[in-house]
Amino acid sequence: MSARKRPAKFLLVLTVLTVVGVGTATALPAVGLVAPDFALKSDSGRNVRLSELRGQVVLVNFWASWCNPCRQELPLLNKIFMQYRAAGFTLLAVSVDDNRKNAEGMLKQLALKFPTLFDGNKNVAKLYGVDTMPATLLIDRDGRVRYVHRGYYSGYERKYEQQVRELLKE
Repeated sequence: MSARKRPAKFLLVLTVLTVVGVGTATALPAVGLVAPDFALKSDSGRNVRLSELRGQVVLVNFWASWCNPCRQELPLLNKIFMQYRAAGFTLLAVSVDDNRKNAEGMLKQLALKFPTLFDGNKNVAKLYGVDTMPATLLIDRDGRVRYVHRGYYSGYERKYEQQVRELLKE
């Protein structure tokens, strides 16, 4: 086999392994792909299914009560939710806390208005390849992932708001 063909075959095998996820860490869904569907119970007691929100711009935020950046970010996300929900925007905050009571305590303290979903067994977090807290995805009206954000730093909320406005205009 020539030296030229070996690298090409190696890259092909590496690409296949990456696509099927063998030997690689799962990553957050790629921009442009349809967001994986899921259903979780919300803080109101009803089940929420992502696919039922088609036609809306959806921000999905994975968080936990032990995550300090999450504690900073959630009230800022609440402001964005309150400002744009009448325009066709919704926010799903997915708690990955092992103990739901910890998440509920933080929610009560922060007085958030958006739906909070509970993923105590972390099946949805695994489906989404969440590897950072918080992890945030913006999904367009057609259900496609348009933006992915890992972690939170002061100022991200301005970026989220700009991206929400952009998606609402489409």
